[in-house]
Amino acid sequence: MSLEGKVAIVTGAAQGIGRAIAEVLARDGADIVVADLDPGRSQETVAAITKLGRRAVNVKVNVAEWNDVKNMTDQVLKDWGKIDILVNNAGVTRDGLLVRMKEEDWNLVLQVNLHGTFHCTKAVLQPMTKQRSGRIVNIASIVGAMGNAGQANYAASKAAVIGFTKSVAREYASRMVTVNAVAPGFVDTAMTQGLQQEVRDALLKQIPLGRLGQPGDVAEAVRFLASEEAGYITGQVLHVNGGMLMV
Repeated sequence: MSLEGKVAIVTGAAQGIGRAIAEVLARDGADIVVADLDPGRSQETVAAITKLGRRAVNVKVNVAEWNDVKNMTDQVLKDWGKIDILVNNAGVTRDGLLVRMKEEDWNLVLQVNLHGTFHCTKAVLQPMTKQRSGRIVNIASIVGAMGNAGQANYAASKAAVIGFTKSVAREYASRMVTVNAVAPGFVDTAMTQGLQQEVRDALLKQIPLGRLGQPGDVAEAVRFLASEEAGYITGQVLHVNGGMLMV
């Protein structure tokens, strides 16, 4: 297992893509900090990781709050001694056409998706640079590259995450910390399952592979970027979208 002995923090790990990432990293040998705003929902993720024979800890954290994030990383370092992998997956949507978008909905999406990525990344950089190794994987989105009507706030946050990824990658490559992003397309999660059937059908027509993605498709991309095999890859965006966007 290529991640044997590694310690990984996965934010937003209670369900969907975050849970799939946590389980795939654990399957590959990592111990997992299951970080989520709702620790009650995270119990199933923790149980699944434990069944794989790996350590897991359930942490309540609001990534939009710096003190929450700093307390989490300090506790992980105290209990487990290191942080090898960070996956910035926590995110929210508050969709609506721009002219009707409430300022609080704009702010919330930026605070969680962008500020949260900033907070978590900043918190792990010191221990990673000290040990001269680390993997940071940010979950972006296809809409951060192509835009999407009704999601100006979400698209802006994810486009910013891509720019953030490339900048931090340049800053910390000399310390052997790689920083990459995975940009999922439309994935079969609770969010897309709530779409009307005609909307889902219209989406499928835009995807050359003819299906929505699965959380595991994204998780496997993250696993690769977190592995030693990806040691010469940094500042990149790996698109996992079934061919919907080719860049």
